[in-house]
Amino acid sequence: MEREALEQLLESASKGNLRSIGRFLTLMENPYKLPSEVFDSIARMAGKAHVIGVTGIPGAGKSTLISKLIIEFRRRGYKVAVIAIDPSSPLTGGALLGDRLRMQERAEDPGIFIRSVSTRGLKGGLSLAALSMIEALDALGYDKIIIETVGVGQSETDVMNTVHTVVVVTMPGVGDDIQALKAGVMEIGDIYVLNKSDMPGAQEAFEYLSFAIDKGELGQQNPGWKPRLLRASAVMGSGIADVASAIEDHMSYLRSNGMVNEKVVARRLTLVRLMAERMLADEVQKALQARIKEVRERVVNVNSILEVASELARDACNSLSGASEPPRR
Repeated sequence: MEREALEQLLESASKGNLRSIGRFLTLMENPYKLPSEVFDSIARMAGKAHVIGVTGIPGAGKSTLISKLIIEFRRRGYKVAVIAIDPSSPLTGGALLGDRLRMQERAEDPGIFIRSVSTRGLKGGLSLAALSMIEALDALGYDKIIIETVGVGQSETDVMNTVHTVVVVTMPGVGDDIQALKAGVMEIGDIYVLNKSDMPGAQEAFEYLSFAIDKGELGQQNPGWKPRLLRASAVMGSGIADVASAIEDHMSYLRSNGMVNEKVVARRLTLVRLMAERMLADEVQKALQARIKEVRERVVNVNSILEVASELARDACNSLSGASEPPRR
């Protein structure tokens, strides 16, 4: 897309045109292909939104909880965007995108925007596209940006470097082993939500989690903020206002301690790393295709396989360093 057309699209998206926002986010999926000055102008407009990560074990009801949080945040006057991250197919890179369908009933409100993206094989529960879209939606004036991660367990801890507030959703009946609960994603919460709290065993689970938080075995350890533990039943609509208020309290804590911008910087550092990795991966693929006959022969004959990998890496780096700006397509 020509720069003038891109700027017109951004202007239309800034005015709230939902179709333009969707097209704009599609372009942002590969931010390193945008003109550098355009991406910088978007990033300069960003940095004001409260970015909330909702993660936790599969089946805990994250999507249902988010759909109710959307209503509550809209009731409080906020514009809300949701990025629902779905697992990618290892063959096609496609995603099921089921979360978008489950939350679509909220999408007719002009103050709500919902987008599903795939992880595209990344292990951190996040993706370059998602991080880039956060910048875009932030720049477009959304107050609350909710990121729902894929719910795959320990590999999701990258979310800590992406959002202001981490909400971990769990439910009764997920096991009694404290070591299992301490592992990975269960350690990273600012707020813990025991969803489906109308289920049998909810009181025992609440006491168990409360004890683990009091002992410092669960939750991010920040001076001045003790992780909150709340009960909710998203299906029944109970406890949602309390969860929303806890999220607001955490943002107030970050503001009062001058930590909001630190979170934005951490997010952008992750974004830069993922962009660099994608750019290098693209150039490695080009270098491989350019030498495919030679590389295939060396692989078949087991002739300096490690060396040829190093050569491809050097070719990719040389290709990038020889360009005056990031490659565009």
